[in-house]
Amino acid sequence: MGGLACLPGQEPRTVMTPTSSALPRQTKRYEQKRQSILDAAVRLFNQKGLKGTTLADVAQSVGLITNSVTYYYRKKEELATACLLRSIEALEELIAAALRQETPEDRLRTILRLYCETLAESASGAQPPLMSFSDMRSLTSPHMELVFGTYNQMFRHLRSLFDGEDAPPLTRAQRNARTHLLISVMHGVRHWIDHYEPEDYRRVADRIGDILINGLAAPQSAWHPTVLPHMTWPSAEEISPEAFLRSATILINEQGYRGASVEKISARLNVTKGSFYHHNDNKDDLVAACFERTFAVVRQVQRAAEANGETGWDHLCAATSELIRYQLSDQGPLLRISAFSALPEGLRGETKRTIDRLAQRFGSFVVDGMVDGSIRPLDPSVAAHVVDSIINAAVELEWWVPGITTESAADLYAKPLFMGVFTPDPCEEERQPASRVRSAATSASG
Repeated sequence: MGGLACLPGQEPRTVMTPTSSALPRQTKRYEQKRQSILDAAVRLFNQKGLKGTTLADVAQSVGLITNSVTYYYRKKEELATACLLRSIEALEELIAAALRQETPEDRLRTILRLYCETLAESASGAQPPLMSFSDMRSLTSPHMELVFGTYNQMFRHLRSLFDGEDAPPLTRAQRNARTHLLISVMHGVRHWIDHYEPEDYRRVADRIGDILINGLAAPQSAWHPTVLPHMTWPSAEEISPEAFLRSATILINEQGYRGASVEKISARLNVTKGSFYHHNDNKDDLVAACFERTFAVVRQVQRAAEANGETGWDHLCAATSELIRYQLSDQGPLLRISAFSALPEGLRGETKRTIDRLAQRFGSFVVDGMVDGSIRPLDPSVAAHVVDSIINAAVELEWWVPGITTESAADLYAKPLFMGVFTPDPCEEERQPASRVRSAATSASG
């Protein structure tokens, strides 16, 4: 299988991945043991992050010594790469099955159902979990190119949901933005679907599909988000507490909690470790402050949206648009939800409760909209999590939609969720300035 090491929309550069014919013939027992190692590694990587997991941890979880694991995978990055490629292959199979359906709507419903059924089987222990893609950026060459090339190919296959004669006429930027929206919702599901019983996961998938296909808007509602009054955020341009918070947030988003070391945070700001400890007591306190910074921004935007609109629809459109703009601004980004999974145990409880509370405030806007008639009847809890997921993943829009700006992002990315992802949206021809085109080796959805 050849991976496409490029951004969606760029000319692909082929990166060859291993094929079964290139591998030595192995026994059935060898393959069973290899799969059990992969299963255990995925669970540990999802729980502790790539940087926080060792080969010794994996070996202990399957009753082996470390040298026995290195017989199959010499280094941890090789093991992580194998886990990621296996999960991408699983998604490819779901996409291929969905694309066999007749209409774009049926294809979308099918991919969501199959994905949530896979999560249900993992929750019940019937099959191993999919690996989270949040730590992909912490890989080094050549593993990074291999994984990102394969992930890009999967993204392109998923994007074909919006191709073809039966799909709405969309520009490349619109197709890329809507594909990123879809895959961000799918990745986001993993962080909240455990609020439901596994036997209800398919019902959740159908409600997500209803929201994506039919949008949130009642018939009379239009997409004209209120521009909120200018909000002043602390400057991060000089060495200051805010500068350390922003640097740490960016690194945690890219490399996870354990990958964002004091040395790397300091290096981003061109300061010494001594300067770090002059402004911060320790890394754990800084990470907790990063979450608080993110929560404070979301709260302030939600309050401003509620104070500057008449309907629940107004509040939800304004808050979503403003937070997406913030993600792509010089003050952003917000801390990714995926960073939560690798936090030290002592930081998890209250952090998770706050994440859920802020997501449910979006649900309150949805309920208000259903009461006042501006939002059609739908599941407000699922809608809240879907909105929260796309805001969370907006920080990566520039990787998948070259040329996107803070002004165009909400229209390209959020409007399809609010009005329906298959709704045509004629707009100015897309532009892709060379200065905005970046390597896919540093991009991915988490």
